[in-house]
Amino acid sequence: MPIALNQLARIENKKMQVPATNYFTEIKFYSFHQFGCRNILSAILILAGLVLTHDIHASNHHFSECLARIESQARTEGISDKTVYQVLSKAKHIPRVIELDRRQPEFTQTFANYFSTRINDERIQRGRELLAKHRTLLHQIQQETGVPAQYLVSFWGLETNYGGYFGDWSVPDSLATLACDPRRSTFFTQELLNAMRILDAGDIPAERMIGSWAGAMGHMQFMPSTFLRYAKDIDGDGRRDLWGSIPDAMGSAANFLRQLGWIPGLDWGQEVRLPPSFDYSLAGRDQLLSMADWSNYGVTTVAGETLPATAQKAALLVPAGHQGPAFLITQNFHIIMRWNRSEFYAVSVGHLADRIAGAAALHRIPPVDQVKISREQVRQLQLDLLALGIDAGEADGVMGSATRQAISRFQQNTQRIADGHLDAALLIAIREAASTEPR
Repeated sequence: MPIALNQLARIENKKMQVPATNYFTEIKFYSFHQFGCRNILSAILILAGLVLTHDIHASNHHFSECLARIESQARTEGISDKTVYQVLSKAKHIPRVIELDRRQPEFTQTFANYFSTRINDERIQRGRELLAKHRTLLHQIQQETGVPAQYLVSFWGLETNYGGYFGDWSVPDSLATLACDPRRSTFFTQELLNAMRILDAGDIPAERMIGSWAGAMGHMQFMPSTFLRYAKDIDGDGRRDLWGSIPDAMGSAANFLRQLGWIPGLDWGQEVRLPPSFDYSLAGRDQLLSMADWSNYGVTTVAGETLPATAQKAALLVPAGHQGPAFLITQNFHIIMRWNRSEFYAVSVGHLADRIAGAAALHRIPPVDQVKISREQVRQLQLDLLALGIDAGEADGVMGSATRQAISRFQQNTQRIADGHLDAALLIAIREAASTEPR
C-alpha cells in the first residue's frame, strides 16, 4: 500500500505542482471547478501516502537507532560479535507485536469462563497418557526435586497444550520490537540480551528460537531470563533445549518450581464444602488459618468428612462467589502463582494435576456467568469504592485480590453475603451508593 501511494504521489505531484518536500507546510486548495472531484480525491490519497511514508521512515530510523544502542550494550556485556550481528543485523520491527502489547481485553474474564476453557476431558485424558508415557523420567525428576509428576504435566498442558503450540513468532524479532518501544523498553532490552546469551551458549539456533509474541519460549514458555536462571540439560547432550527435549523441558520446570520454594509432600490445596451459615469474610489468600481452625468453622472435605486437625496453614478461595466451588489452598498454591500471578491459573494448574492423577471432577461446578463486566466498569467500580471510603487498590480495571476484598467489605457493610464476588446487580448497587455519597 505505501509503495503504491508513493508512486501515485510522484505522478500527481507533477500534475498539481505541489512539491512533495513541502507537504507539511504548503498545501494548496482548489475549488471543484478548478480541480475536479477526481483530482481532489487524488490529492487526499497523495497526502495520506506522503504522511504514511514519513511515519514509516521515522519509525524505521528510530528502530535502527535503538538497535545501534542495544548493539553497543551487548558488546559491552560480552555477547559475541557473531551473535550480535546474527540477531541485530536481521532484526525486524513487527507492528503487530506492538498492537498485541497494547491490546487489553474489553471484558474481565470470569472464573467459570477461564476454568471451562482450560479444563476439559480431552486435556485431562491427554495428560494421563503423557504421564504414563514419561513416568520413568518424571519419577526421576520428582525424586530429585520433590515436584510431583502430575504438576509438571499440568503446567505443560496449560502452557502449550502439551507442546502442541509454542507460538509462531521469532523471539529475537519480537523482543527487539518491544525493546525499541518506550512502554517497557528496559525490561525487554534485558530479555533480548538474555536471548542473545542463550544463542551464544549454543542451546538453540536463532532460526529455532520461536515463541510467543512477548518472547516466552519452549514447552513451558520460559522467558529468556527464566531460561538462563533455571533451564537444565537433563538429557546430557550439552544443550538446554526446551523446544525439542522433553527431559530438558520437564527438568527445567521442576528446577524452577523448586527454586521458587516448592514444598515436597504438600499438595496445592483441595476443594472443600462450607456450611450454610459460613462467614465469607474469612475468604482471601492472605487470611491463613490452621486446618484445625477451618474445621472448627465447619469446613469439611467435599465428601463431608472432617478435615485433619493439623497446624498446617491454609487460606480459603471462592473464585466464583458463594454459589461456586470453595478451595483451601496451601503454600504451594502461592508458589504456582509465582509462575503466573493469577489465582484462576493456579486453581486450574492444581485441579488439572489432580484430574491427571485420577481425581474426580469438581463437586460444585462454577455457575455459568450470564453478564460480562467490562474493564471500564471495573475501573469505575474501583473509583466508586474509593469514594465510599473503601480502598480497592489502583483504579486499573483489573479485578485483583485488593478489589475483591474491597467488594467484600462493601458487602459486609450492606448486610450481603461477603464473598467478594461481583455481578451486575452488585455493580449497580455500588454505583448508586457512590452517587449518593456526600462529597
